[in-house]
Amino acid sequence: MSIRYPATAMLLASLLSSCGGSRSTDLRPEVRIGSKKFTESVVLGEALTSLAASAGARAIHRRELGGTRILFDALVRGDIDAYPEYTGTLRLEILHEGGPRNDEEVSRELARRGLAASRPLGFRNDYALGMTRQRAQEVSVSSISDLARHPDLELGLTSEFLDREDGWPGLARRYGLPHQGVRGLDHDLALRGLITGDLDVIDLYTTDAEIREYDLALLEDDRGYFETYEAVILYRLDLARRSPEALAALLSLEGLIDEPTMVRMNAEAKIEGRSEAEVAARFLGEKLDIVSEPPASDALSRLLRHTGEHLVLVSLSLALAIVVALPLGVFAARRPRTGQVVLGVTGVLQTIPSLALLVFMIPLLGIGSAPAIAALFFYSLLPIVRNTCSGLRDIPGPLLESAEALGLPHRFRLLRIELPLAARSILAGIKTAAVINVGTATLGALVGAGGLGQPILTGIRRNDVGTILLGAVPAALLALLVQGLFELLERRLVSPGLRATRR
Repeated sequence: MSIRYPATAMLLASLLSSCGGSRSTDLRPEVRIGSKKFTESVVLGEALTSLAASAGARAIHRRELGGTRILFDALVRGDIDAYPEYTGTLRLEILHEGGPRNDEEVSRELARRGLAASRPLGFRNDYALGMTRQRAQEVSVSSISDLARHPDLELGLTSEFLDREDGWPGLARRYGLPHQGVRGLDHDLALRGLITGDLDVIDLYTTDAEIREYDLALLEDDRGYFETYEAVILYRLDLARRSPEALAALLSLEGLIDEPTMVRMNAEAKIEGRSEAEVAARFLGEKLDIVSEPPASDALSRLLRHTGEHLVLVSLSLALAIVVALPLGVFAARRPRTGQVVLGVTGVLQTIPSLALLVFMIPLLGIGSAPAIAALFFYSLLPIVRNTCSGLRDIPGPLLESAEALGLPHRFRLLRIELPLAARSILAGIKTAAVINVGTATLGALVGAGGLGQPILTGIRRNDVGTILLGAVPAALLALLVQGLFELLERRLVSPGLRATRR
């Protein structure tokens, strides 16, 4: 059985390139806005999206795209055209090579990458360490220096802050903090842990709505470690050529948002439970007289949309895996020594953490569905290759000898005898891959692939259990449905005799 690798590669490339959907006939210039996975960034992203749309552009919001590096790299590649960022992050995290940079150096480095930054939007969102006021009073802590006397306090820091150049490593050195085993976790989960008493100290953003809502105490940065983080818009320079009206609309946000206004918008979204689109629309109406109606969507329509996106991710990645893994499984069964290499390579792919594999795919495929489908494809290979190989190897020798003695051609023996005899094992491998894909595909939301992971991420960020369940429950039901469908498929494709003998 020949394996046509070029044809398989072409199929993979064509499916990945087409997974974004059909080409739109809308002739308006497309402007893609990105946002990070926290409420303020999403609100600002919605405001930028509405501004671009008001200027006649076909505006798309790629929301909640993970951390800083994912957004910046997507901007450099042209996957997005603009997103909200902060000056301190630019100087000390994104463009940190060679140490801190002044504004002129930052502008020059951005221009070298085909980017530019707007003037400040009018507010700062600095880093701070915080505690509940009651806990801070109990242990007599009012500044970061005071923490050095309390190595037993439980610290929970956002994963990005834990490793950033301007984050925990430098802060611990500056203040001589002795704390060990500092936990890295999501910002919203850290806030929850602080409020419930599971954590004593967390990193905060100074515009967090929870600071006022839960009466949190910000520790004084008495040694002046934290930088200034003024909000700006990072955008591609070629946007001025492609859609100058949209760029002018985006830049109209400069100097328009003061800190109390940003805190209020964050509170409306996180505390009052309003959608970020509604919050942004209300602000633009008040400040710029821009009337923008947030897209109306009820829970059912959102569920159907996310489920459809999820099914696309799972079905495309599984189809590609079947096309590639079945021939590899046959090859591994035919060539035991070389087949161990094939099984070893697919096994190594299976051990790579799913989030890491998604990030590895971004430089090659950008953001959106393509990296998610590619990552799911690689995760699907091992169970299908392994079960195909073991199913073929487990065929009784006398059966194979009889087929060979009859002089049947090799291809005929494979397609009509060996694969049918191994069908139950092969289907079990495909079923395993499909169920794994249904669960792992929820992480695709972090790279803009949508799916049932989107409401899960949004629910975690908003501390909204109902929204989390809107993604988690359908994903679990979909996994059960996939398992049931493969059980029915096995009954149709595998003869009763084979099912009985393999039980």
